[in-house]
Amino acid sequence: MKLTSRFLLVVKAFRELDPSQLGLYALYQLGLYTGHYQRKLSASLKRLNSLNRGLHLKLHACLPGLPDRESMLELLGDQIALVYQQADEIVNGEVRLFGSHPVPLVLAQPEPLKDWTKYERGNNRVGDQDIKFIWEPGRFGWACNLAMAYHLSHEERYAKAFWLYTDRFLTSNPPFVGPHWSSGQEVAIRLVAFAFALQIFTQSNQATPERLESLAKAIAIHAERIPATLAYARSQNNNHLITEALGLYTASALLPEHPLAPKWHELGWDWLQYAFQTQITPDGVYTQHSTNYHRLMLQAALWTFAVHDHSFSDELISRDIIYHLEASTKWLWKLIDPETGRVPNLGHNDGAYILPLTVRPYHDYRPVIYAAAQTFLHSKLEPAGSWNDMGFWLCSPPDPNRTEIGLNFWHETQQLKSMTTQSPYIIQNQVNASWAYFRVATFHTRPAHADQLHLDLWWHGLNLTQDPGTYLYNSPPPWENSLTSAFVHNSVTVDGQEFMRRAGRFLYLDWAQAKVITAQINPGGSYESLTAQHNGYRKIKMLHSRKVTTYSDGHWEIIDHLDGPPGPLHSTRLHWLLPDWEYEILAVPDKTNFPWFEIRIRSPYGWISLKISWSSPLENLRKITKVNIQLAHAGTMLFGTGTISPITGWTSPTYGDKIPALACILEVSQSFPIELKSEWILPGES
Repeated sequence: MKLTSRFLLVVKAFRELDPSQLGLYALYQLGLYTGHYQRKLSASLKRLNSLNRGLHLKLHACLPGLPDRESMLELLGDQIALVYQQADEIVNGEVRLFGSHPVPLVLAQPEPLKDWTKYERGNNRVGDQDIKFIWEPGRFGWACNLAMAYHLSHEERYAKAFWLYTDRFLTSNPPFVGPHWSSGQEVAIRLVAFAFALQIFTQSNQATPERLESLAKAIAIHAERIPATLAYARSQNNNHLITEALGLYTASALLPEHPLAPKWHELGWDWLQYAFQTQITPDGVYTQHSTNYHRLMLQAALWTFAVHDHSFSDELISRDIIYHLEASTKWLWKLIDPETGRVPNLGHNDGAYILPLTVRPYHDYRPVIYAAAQTFLHSKLEPAGSWNDMGFWLCSPPDPNRTEIGLNFWHETQQLKSMTTQSPYIIQNQVNASWAYFRVATFHTRPAHADQLHLDLWWHGLNLTQDPGTYLYNSPPPWENSLTSAFVHNSVTVDGQEFMRRAGRFLYLDWAQAKVITAQINPGGSYESLTAQHNGYRKIKMLHSRKVTTYSDGHWEIIDHLDGPPGPLHSTRLHWLLPDWEYEILAVPDKTNFPWFEIRIRSPYGWISLKISWSSPLENLRKITKVNIQLAHAGTMLFGTGTISPITGWTSPTYGDKIPALACILEVSQSFPIELKSEWILPGES
């Protein structure tokens, strides 16, 4: 990039991003490069060596209690076998990273280890490996599974494995040396996992006084690692700040007699309150525009309330925080597919699941939403099932006066007086229980993905039009967080350009702002049609509007209208990401002689048709210079002409996993206005 272009990019970033956050980030970088943090933590370690002794290291429980064993066994039924299966995998040295397949549990890195700052100043790759694959085992999420299995079975092999692996980790990763100490967030998440495990494993005869003292010292060291670089977490004001504050708050509950506990508590509580108040909008949207990070935030809030109720119940939780958490619970609740518990794969998905206290798989969001509804909405969601288990681990005893609400009530929670401003935008078809999430965002914090006007369509638990997810943050091209691109979302791009400027792996500038223009409401009080537009192509004076309508016969219609100055030709690209199913593709002219294409994909419930067509005033139609339909699969062309990007035709259900998908692409070159129509015909409909 030329120097002038880089300078202009920096100026633009200063204009669009929060100056105080940029200042904090610059301060953090200065501290790294001058060695300030290295010196500060060396001094902290010397101080801890003199403080970590005697009563200062007395560990306290930080949760109100543990669920009744018999009640949990009754709730889980035959699914208890899944808890034991995964716990046995861990005992045997395997772990499921990011909710994926079992891989070796690696807790020690090849020596010699470097000071943590060397990893933080690198490119987030250690050797040829993405650092997140090193960090994830060090988050100790697997310890939660061992702890649950031990509490439910009293099998000492689970406790033995926990203490063996913990001893190995602490020995192999001395304080502030190696990649496991390079991020304050990783340290904090590990500290919280220690807290949950201790709540259970102190009952075991494996919990010798020597081991308890060693872990208490480690917790104090973990807590002292966090404040030194809190400037970075504050500069992000996202999940980093929440988890790091949570780690400090938890440490103060675990070691209340420690001389540094008051400092940990004050910092943790102050920044937790700040985060919950500033990172959640009044309508419940989380600052990172991500369903996965939204879940992480709610888990952090659940843990905060549990620790508060047991250890700091005299402290007031402001009504403003409760209001924000109520709104955020409702927001995520609306996005949950009631048949599967899955949600649209919106925004960044780095596989984070900081407290996997459930038998349910990674992609099932019901455990979190059931627990959050109980804690923040004082409601009991129905139907009950094994997904209630997280609430047993993290929630206070149920309120007998709580309201019982069906999980599928989500589509009826719209408020008519604010239908065009209430996010998230859900459209449901009552005939066949299909539903869609329509991505319409007004950004006040930096966007995660270029996904304005993206559409997720669901039917019988099947995600028919998919969000590509994330795959990898730290990888050589083309996988360096590249699935953020508008080109792989279910939307329209123009002239080969995204509608926001990508300025880094995690940074978009020239934000495209979207808004709902019109809405039609059905008698049940939910949307049957929405029209929205975004201004991402304002530089060429073009507006993209999309109308999504569902009809009484069960089919769906999406009309994309692109309007701008007439005259010059523009290349328009419509993209749909479909499941990797058997397909057929047809090209047939319709009655009006305007071309249309039909793609059929075979679902478990029968063939589904996607019909795509375009229209234009006759004088514009004569100027068409290019029409091309493409079908791609895993970066390879199946049908059509031209080139296909290697990132096309993939979806990533969780971090580090990518699976093939079908990408249906229509390219049309003509002058504005341009109108594209997509129709979805589901089985059982004419």
